[in-house]
Amino acid sequence: MKKLCILLLLSSCGIGLQAQLPSHDLAAFQQARAGLVVINNAEQRLPLGGLDSLRPALFSMGLADDEELFHTLNTYLPVARLHWEDEEILLESTYPHRLPVNLIILALDGEAAAAFPWTSFFDHPIIPVVVVIFGRGSVTARLPPTAFTTCVFSEDRSPWAQSLAAQLLFGAIGSDQLLGAALNSRLPARSGQVVSPVQRLAFAPAAALGMNDTLLQDSIAAIMADGLAHQAFPGGQVLVAKDGVVVYHEAFGYHTDSQERPTLLTDIYDLASVTKVTSVLPALMKWYGEGTFDLDAPLQAYYPAAQGSNKADLSFRSMLSHQARLRPWIPFWQATLRGNGKYPWSKRRDPERINDYRFRWCSLARQPSTRFPVYLADELWQHRHYQRQMMKAIRKSPLNDKAEYVYSGLLFYLLPEIVATQAGMDFETYLNQTFYWPLGAYTLGYNPLRYFPLDRIVPTERDSFFRMTLIHGHVHDEGAAMMGGVSGNAGLFANAYDLAKLMQLYLNGGSYGGQQYLAPGVVDTFASRSYAALGNRRGLGFDKPLLEYDASASSVAEAASAASFGHSGYTGTFTWADPENGLLFVFLSNRVYPSRNNRGIYIRNIRPRIHTIMYEAIK
Repeated sequence: MKKLCILLLLSSCGIGLQAQLPSHDLAAFQQARAGLVVINNAEQRLPLGGLDSLRPALFSMGLADDEELFHTLNTYLPVARLHWEDEEILLESTYPHRLPVNLIILALDGEAAAAFPWTSFFDHPIIPVVVVIFGRGSVTARLPPTAFTTCVFSEDRSPWAQSLAAQLLFGAIGSDQLLGAALNSRLPARSGQVVSPVQRLAFAPAAALGMNDTLLQDSIAAIMADGLAHQAFPGGQVLVAKDGVVVYHEAFGYHTDSQERPTLLTDIYDLASVTKVTSVLPALMKWYGEGTFDLDAPLQAYYPAAQGSNKADLSFRSMLSHQARLRPWIPFWQATLRGNGKYPWSKRRDPERINDYRFRWCSLARQPSTRFPVYLADELWQHRHYQRQMMKAIRKSPLNDKAEYVYSGLLFYLLPEIVATQAGMDFETYLNQTFYWPLGAYTLGYNPLRYFPLDRIVPTERDSFFRMTLIHGHVHDEGAAMMGGVSGNAGLFANAYDLAKLMQLYLNGGSYGGQQYLAPGVVDTFASRSYAALGNRRGLGFDKPLLEYDASASSVAEAASAASFGHSGYTGTFTWADPENGLLFVFLSNRVYPSRNNRGIYIRNIRPRIHTIMYEAIK
């Protein structure tokens, strides 16, 4: 065999998929599930772990179509491809930052061609190999004994067989099945080993969870069609999970109203304020569980810069609950305009003024330089020290007169610095190493253009008052953009499935994939109301159902339990978890395209209607 050759294919999107589940055929699912056997797991490699460092590649031989296997593997972790061509193994990857490969998943049809040099491949492996065989045939007799060190066998060759095999490899499901008949002399009937699941999201037809599959499918499709017909959004992704199993995951529409690029499940959306509960909040929850963060401590205890300000003694509990008299927001960009008031509460501030490119000294410029390195748009660059002015504006902002519920994002601008100081490392690095990468949530992160091509990221708005351009690949929120794209208030991007991983971690009580990220009971604490007696529905960071249901004002279904929690995002995003019913809902859209003035998603009540269908489907 010739040496391993590497061919990098930098395609814009290597995985084109608009519906995740192979089918909603319960019988096909059950047949494939019953025929899945772990032949051997001698090195205890299964289920695959260490997702923060695992870099697998799929090597298929003999399969007529392996797309379902490849798609499902990629929901758990970015996976490259290997090809056998002209007696060389070629590596194809759409993720060059995820190289080199350190695990091969060898998928074989039972009748795979004999031309491949099996013995030399397994006796002198370049990297570890996990073998998955689909269907009976002569290939098992040709493989050397070393091929069965870590080996999974499926009696079935169906799309569900491929999906379930991928789920088994990553521990979303387990297996205690045994071979019904011998494969060869070395693998007699009743061969097989038990592999237990590790609480990763699995996939199954809704009927397998006792849900009304037809109601779920038809109703969600109709509601999304209604939203598209009324131009509530150009496109979107919808994910529904029950008891840790994804039963619905589909993409709708297009990236924009030009209908040139269909929405795929791998596409990445700007999460907007969903960032609040998926960035700084898991860090605070982790430290709270470890006893190193006090919810009732004053701001100045963790943020010394607040000393002497009117916010020094505000408790984190009150601020996370939006009960601390903080102003709702500060339009930071307006202070960059010469002649405009420096602060929103200044008498000279004109809130209706748009960007006329007459900037205050040391704020913005039209061209980049060493003094203006922060990108906002192609002709809009920010001074390297301007973020200090933003933090100063937060510290100097007046408090509201009454201590009542007022939704505010100001604390979430300060929290990344607090997290970085407490963690002793960069904020993004901490989140990636502690949560996102171990979860396998590689699309969940800030400034996605560093890792993904532009056409995989869904555009948000045609900004006509500040950046004066299409916002595409950069954060929509102006304040987060001025923070370099990294903020606790907004800035995260993700696809629906990667967002669901973190939300399922919350539903699991802080664990996912066999790892305990948050101490037991912590999620319950943060998802509980602290000021309900004062008419405040909010949890700590999390949104909650209304104290009294009102169909005209509620973002969630009337049937959502009081224990449920989640958050919405301005760009048209939404996620909600209900521990009492085991339900998880993720909705991603770019409803602000082409303009934030589009309120169709609210007028058509899209998200609450879908959420309601989820509960009706479990009755």
